Amino acid sequence: MRVAGIEVSYRTFTLVINQNGRLGKPRTLGNMPEESPDLIQVLRKARVSRVCLKAMGLYHLDPALVLDGTGLEVMVIDPKTAKRLAETIQTRARTAAVDAAVLAVRACAHHIAALSAMRTRTENELHAVRQTAAMPDFLLAELQQSVAQFDAQIQHLHRQVLDLIAADQDLQQTFELLVSVTGIATAGAIQLLGELLVLPQGMSAKQWVAMAGLDPRTPQSGSGANKKPRLSKAGNRDLRSALYRPALNASCHDPQVRAYYHHLIETRGLKKTQAVCAVMRRLLHAIHAMLKTRTPFDSSRFHTPTERF
Repeated sequence: MRVAGIEVSYRTFTLVINQNGRLGKPRTLGNMPEESPDLIQVLRKARVSRVCLKAMGLYHLDPALVLDGTGLEVMVIDPKTAKRLAETIQTRARTAAVDAAVLAVRACAHHIAALSAMRTRTENELHAVRQTAAMPDFLLAELQQSVAQFDAQIQHLHRQVLDLIAADQDLQQTFELLVSVTGIATAGAIQLLGELLVLPQGMSAKQWVAMAGLDPRTPQSGSGANKKPRLSKAGNRDLRSALYRPALNASCHDPQVRAYYHHLIETRGLKKTQAVCAVMRRLLHAIHAMLKTRTPFDSSRFHTPTERF
């Protein structure tokens, strides 16, 4: 098998082809839509069957879709993952049209998360200004206006993404399943859609957990060898972030999830943050089963009082 590795930047590709176990010389090609045929021609001439792209912002998405449409086996690798040689994300998709919709949802979800973070920072600054009598009124008004603008932008994006989801039957059905989970509202479902639907359909629940960096890792050497296991946090930070608030909300408002959460603290001696992470992990298992069977969330199966751990 001949494999090509591509590092993507704003304007160019750096292409290396592995032929018979030998790495060829790096080549630089343009990363503009009109230059895609040049890349495809080079890959076909070299009889490449698998292409591995290193993700870079959003610049790798269009090339990945173009290459997938040629019949090549396409893999997209997270930069941190590539650096650690730990995990690979294979984004082989059902159809280019569905891929484009999922990637659009994912891009919007990331932008909403960025806007929400900026809103939080601005609101914190506004709170500080209100506590200081010496601050001018125009600064207070400016910060209030900024918060209102962020709210309007986020609400507008939510409406646009919901329209995008409604236009695709599969996306709409998956979205409805996600919001059936106690603790997952519109924003959380949008985030989870974008992160989960780019994963290969054949991945197991355990692989999802590892992908989210929620799998426990025990230090194997040095002074840390005798320490308790900790979350690896080596996977998709956005997926982990998308699960946090739903897990927190479900731990407060769903009786079965709340019982599991308190069991972890009272019986197993976990700290509150650790218990929330354990809920995130089990919630991801539940979502995996729910999407696989296409059935709504059933919290009665989340935890039973006689359950052993």
